Amino acid sequence: MKINLVVIGKKMPDWIQTGINHYQKQLPAQLNFNLISLEAQKRKGKNIEQIKALEGELIIKASKDSSLVIAFDEHGKQHSTKTIAKYLGDWQQNGETISLIIGGADGLSDEVKNHANQLWGLSNLTLPHSMARLLAVEQLYRAHSLLTNHPYHRD
Repeated sequence: MKINLVVIGKKMPDWIQTGINHYQKQLPAQLNFNLISLEAQKRKGKNIEQIKALEGELIIKASKDSSLVIAFDEHGKQHSTKTIAKYLGDWQQNGETISLIIGGADGLSDEVKNHANQLWGLSNLTLPHSMARLLAVEQLYRAHSLLTNHPYHRD
């Protein structure tokens, strides 16, 4: 199994990166977690649709070898941690290669949304992209802890 978190933007606040590193270190090696940070497009001389299209091309290229692509979108379906844990268990059992997608500041292009097999929502709240990354990694760790009966997750 392999999980790629494909994100737009390389510069994160130190405290976010510290949090991501914390959870990433706790993920088991068999999940083969990989954070793929793609360059955000320069805004000068481009409109929002052009920026999303250029970033979308990078995202699609980075996720092309995945058996399942899940894009995080404000209109996507929200799942409980227990549901995510069930998905994670299924992915592990099937040896899936998963790409989880977090777009840039302007969101995802329609091409990326159409490329994705599923659209998931992280929260009804509007989150900074850096926090969305941290939340995604933490939820992977939490889902794994549920599957292994680790005491990190409490009901």
